[in-house]
Amino acid sequence: MHSLPSDAPSVAAQNRVGPLSESAFQRARRVFPDGTSRVTIERDPVPRYASGGEGAYLIDLDGRRFLDLNGNFTTLIHGHGFAPVIEALQGQLKRGCCFANPTESEIALAELLCERVPRLEKIRFVTTGSEAVMFAVKAARTFTGRTAIAKIEGAYHGSYDWAEVAYASTPENWGPADSPEATPYYAGTPPSVLQQVIPLRFNDAEGAARHIAERACDLAAILIDPMPSRAGLIPPEPAFVRAIMETARRHNVLVISDEVLNFRQGIQGASSRYGLEPDLFALGKIIGGGLPIGAVGGRSDVMSVFSAENARAQLPQGGTFSANPLAMVAGRAAMLALDERQFEHLQTLGDALRDGLRTVIERKRAPFSVTGAASLFRIHAGSKPPREFRELHSTPAALRVLRELTRHFACHGVVLPTNAAACLSTPMVSAEIAMIVELFADFLERQTSLIGELS
Repeated sequence: MHSLPSDAPSVAAQNRVGPLSESAFQRARRVFPDGTSRVTIERDPVPRYASGGEGAYLIDLDGRRFLDLNGNFTTLIHGHGFAPVIEALQGQLKRGCCFANPTESEIALAELLCERVPRLEKIRFVTTGSEAVMFAVKAARTFTGRTAIAKIEGAYHGSYDWAEVAYASTPENWGPADSPEATPYYAGTPPSVLQQVIPLRFNDAEGAARHIAERACDLAAILIDPMPSRAGLIPPEPAFVRAIMETARRHNVLVISDEVLNFRQGIQGASSRYGLEPDLFALGKIIGGGLPIGAVGGRSDVMSVFSAENARAQLPQGGTFSANPLAMVAGRAAMLALDERQFEHLQTLGDALRDGLRTVIERKRAPFSVTGAASLFRIHAGSKPPREFRELHSTPAALRVLRELTRHFACHGVVLPTNAAACLSTPMVSAEIAMIVELFADFLERQTSLIGELS
């Protein structure tokens, strides 16, 4: 078991980043709008800069090692410096890093993915998950001749105007429970975009069926993440999945499964796990072995909108770095190593961790709950696990508790994202799981007065 020192310094003192990260941030502030290159970078108040990684561990600029429960936002399912990926990249770099021509490496990765995933009959590679979602939505519009989409309130699908609608809704603007509002994510969102998006509440089977039917005449697709991470990492209820599928089929509306994050739930992805039968998939993250990648795929007849074999494609799709050979060989190496045995290993670790956290919560009668599946988990500051986005909305007290939880983990060498939604990787073993559980128990012991504010 991991031993925690009884005389550990205060969280505030321990959590200060090292001097080299401080210096790097001062440099960054001179060239980036807020000192960072992406909004997802966490800071408290200075970000921790990475210098490298080894297996399940991140190493910062000051040489400190942290168990990495972020994994570049769930991308690094094999951790850092995975040998098969490094070997594949070294070989490809000697042959060339990019070409205007296709390479056999893109065929090999496509074959692997299509062989594994039911209903993934044809595929096209892009560079990011956001692009994958964008082209999936465009393909649905092209195929159906309709323009509107439905999506889950609070679910994140990347930086595409329509996919961002109702992502950051709040009690002040999310509207009535039976008719969620299409809210903008950023200032300047065109009103016409909001008119073309129908928000659905997760696990509201009756509401989803009704809203889909009401807009069916102009609805191209339903965009769904089988287990939305930023909306709570909550599993879909069977009745909700049935309502989505049956209503979509009845009205000839396509179903797009965004598995950019949740593809790590099993060798066939997340849709098969929950009984979802999508027409299109958006993939990314783990399929690139740590390099930038995205993919849109699905039914052959729907994917035919990309075909330019005999004429201009109905939906032209290109990209200078789409199907880049570095991402192709890295992705194939990572996915080949991610076999049934490794998925079973991750499932075992995930079950042990979630069970361990729940046992601690029950033993200490603490106002927390845990959600997640496979190699994903999320700790909630609240006794009852949420079943949809609106139940997830955090109070100021809950946000303070989760911030201190993140700091506590950082003090003891563990990177835990500030919303306590995290992932495991294949290099981890039972010792790391025990350490995470013990750190959480130690936090509950040390922060009783702060946790008391949740009541």
